[in-house]
Amino acid sequence: MRAETPAPSFGLELLPRGESVTTIAQACDVARRMLLAERGPDGHWTGRLSSSALSTATAVTALAASTSTAHATLVAGGVRWLAANQNADGGWGDTVDSPSNLSTTLLARAAAEFATDRDCIAKADAYLARAAGPTREDWIRAIREAYGKDRTFSVPILTDLAIAGLIDWKSVPTLPFEFARLPRSWFRFMRLHVVSYALPALIAIGQAAHAMNPTRCPVTRFLRRRAVEPTLALLERIQPSGGGFLEATPLTSFVVMSLAAADRAQHPVARRGVEFLARGVRPDGSWPIDTNLATWLTTQALDSLGPESIDGADAIRAWLLAQQWRTRHVYTDSAPGGWAWTDLPGGVSDADDTPGALIALVRLGVRTDDPAVVSGVRWLLDLQNSDGGWPTFCRGWGKLPFDRSTADLTAHAVRALSLVAPDHARASRAIERGFKFLMRTQSSDGSWTPLWFGNQHTPGKTNPVYGTARALVAYAEIGQLARPEASRAAAYLISVQNPDGGWGGAKAAPSTTEETALAVRALASGAPDAAALAAARSGGEYLARRISEGGLAEPAPIGLYFSVLWYSEKLYPAIWSVGALRALLAHDEVRA
Repeated sequence: MRAETPAPSFGLELLPRGESVTTIAQACDVARRMLLAERGPDGHWTGRLSSSALSTATAVTALAASTSTAHATLVAGGVRWLAANQNADGGWGDTVDSPSNLSTTLLARAAAEFATDRDCIAKADAYLARAAGPTREDWIRAIREAYGKDRTFSVPILTDLAIAGLIDWKSVPTLPFEFARLPRSWFRFMRLHVVSYALPALIAIGQAAHAMNPTRCPVTRFLRRRAVEPTLALLERIQPSGGGFLEATPLTSFVVMSLAAADRAQHPVARRGVEFLARGVRPDGSWPIDTNLATWLTTQALDSLGPESIDGADAIRAWLLAQQWRTRHVYTDSAPGGWAWTDLPGGVSDADDTPGALIALVRLGVRTDDPAVVSGVRWLLDLQNSDGGWPTFCRGWGKLPFDRSTADLTAHAVRALSLVAPDHARASRAIERGFKFLMRTQSSDGSWTPLWFGNQHTPGKTNPVYGTARALVAYAEIGQLARPEASRAAAYLISVQNPDGGWGGAKAAPSTTEETALAVRALASGAPDAAALAAARSGGEYLARRISEGGLAEPAPIGLYFSVLWYSEKLYPAIWSVGALRALLAHDEVRA
């Protein structure tokens, strides 16, 4: 497959001349030094997300629709990148290491219209004919069937196709953007078929459809006409100072192209969105799925390295404290106290980064009664759903992605609360409710399925190895390995280990550095039995071989950005390898 990562020697150049990786200790040292070398001048990590065909396609369409010639060079460069990274079957996947899929191929096909790349278009049409059918009506039907009632992705895709002139606006379902005028607390009762974070798209795409294909109902048409200016004002208020909604290229692109379709390309929201897109393009003409995961990567790196072993703790502690949201979030209406995945203004507090930040801060020496920790604990407690689990951004509007409880976030929240609020009565009750949620949601084979990570080679593209490993680490660190679900989780991980010693996302999936590292750390944590320790050591040997082969430079696309968009992250292999190998070495030291 085409690669955009550094050369395979990545990390090995840190070895003394003539030395090779032959032991787990050497592998750990190489991964650790490589990870420390990736720190920025402020002491934190920024990483590098993979370039995305979907992001590149939507950015091309947005820039082409919103400007006449101002960004023609970026449009042409984006289409050239898409053509150069088109799969052999004529389609596109989300990353250059992803198989083709319908959604990304349709968006790239639309982008190709703006540079009239006939060869690229012909190959894409051939793929779409096989995947969906030869006609535009077939494409529309396939997208609607793929997403069902959830319009979070289907309507933006159809809007993109309409803007490119590939389908008629009558085929784009309307979104009730007028509802955005109502109090945010009402949304969960209104059965909206979009998820909570999609408010900018609800407004912008709804207005585009209203402008291009207004409803025949005179009452609804009147209400929508009256709602245009107030909802545009709301959209302007919730736009981050950097111009990018959630720092996400696709979401920002959908907003920009929709405003352009509604004849509002010069609106301040559209202009700031265009500026965000223009800043985010890479030298090769591509765009990543998001700007960066700086806060997430930093807390994950600290968790793997052990904060006590890192120089410059004061600087990194100050940086991490500065990332906490101290005001109510204008976008999600989220209370102060949480952390987002990024240090940039488009981030939104969530239930994976907030636990990660709390764990890191306390291990960096921040007292548990520090106002920042207290506020973070309160934020997490207030987020817990009635079923005992934790959602991503806010208590659910319904059962659509990110507003429902999920096992990986729940395990992370429970782990954090146990460390930073051990004597907090409300936290103790929340922890036990969290464990009950995990017990109820564990699969019969002992696994848990995560929300934010998947695997392109497993049935349903899920990643039970990731989810189970994350949960098992929480059980181990909290001293709950005696619970039956913990032993079932360990048995599951052992049962799906590959013959090469590594792990993929599930049984028989190809082994990756990331998934192997997560499984090794989970099995080596606490006091594993002989079978678990043997599996962990075999996994550690696999990691040593992968590192000696340059595996730290080959991130796998196991990340899921907003449910269905794949990405890889440059630092995941090193971060999780360090945590796994340190856990394995620490266990051997204790036994000695």
